[in-house]
Amino acid sequence: MNLEHELSHDELQQTLASIEIPACPAVVMQVMSEAQKDAPDLNELTRIIAADVGMSAFAIKLANSSLFRRGDATSSVPQALSRLGTRNIVNIVVAVALRNTLAGDIAPEVLDRFWNRAAAVAQAASQVARTAKGIAADLAYTYALFHNAAMPAMMRRFKDYGVMLDELERTGNSLAVEENARYRCTHAVVGAMLARNWGMSRQIADAIRFHHDPDVYASGNAVLEDQSLGWIAVTHVAEHLLLELAGEIDIEVGFLYPKAMAYLGLSEDEIVDLKEQLAA
Repeated sequence: MNLEHELSHDELQQTLASIEIPACPAVVMQVMSEAQKDAPDLNELTRIIAADVGMSAFAIKLANSSLFRRGDATSSVPQALSRLGTRNIVNIVVAVALRNTLAGDIAPEVLDRFWNRAAAVAQAASQVARTAKGIAADLAYTYALFHNAAMPAMMRRFKDYGVMLDELERTGNSLAVEENARYRCTHAVVGAMLARNWGMSRQIADAIRFHHDPDVYASGNAVLEDQSLGWIAVTHVAEHLLLELAGEIDIEVGFLYPKAMAYLGLSEDEIVDLKEQLAA
């Protein structure tokens, strides 16, 4: 795979050395350790999450969303976690921990906008996965929620990063190409390192690493497993459709959107249905 203006190994390592990859918090390691057991103890997971107000609130909000709500709304952490399941409990813990850890000196309104958009893309990607079939919606949600998680780290390291994003939203130029040109690395590379450092699977890290690569959908792809490519594709479709609905310029997906549609085998009628679902 070969992104335009791809850097040499030495150039990349030199730049990455200047970017702080936050350490994985103890609460994340506790939840990961329990969740990866053959028979995770939901009571233990509930105990860990219930001790954190932010995680508890996020769990209840997600359990009451259209993705997971079945019947009456709940305000109970144990009931919310039971409804969500173990893999989504991991999502909650990592999402809240990432938000808190990466906040730093970033303006709260900027960070809120970023994480609200990440949550919207994750929900949309899981909906696209259900339409495409053969792709687990909860894993698509996991990947989509974290695939841009390094962007706050880039904001902290490069003080003009937010200004650059605003410029791209006006010009429509490619985010990945502009990052390489300005900073000699991309949020995709940093995000893959962050994912592995925080105990995410190699498949998710690989999908993050290559989600902007222009050759990602080329036949005979020997780098990514099918499930990783599926997560990338549903997220590309989700991001593009959400930006269309919001009337915003697509600086993330660009020319990869029709390739993602083709990879998933989505028809124009299915895309129209998806846009109606997302708009609702």
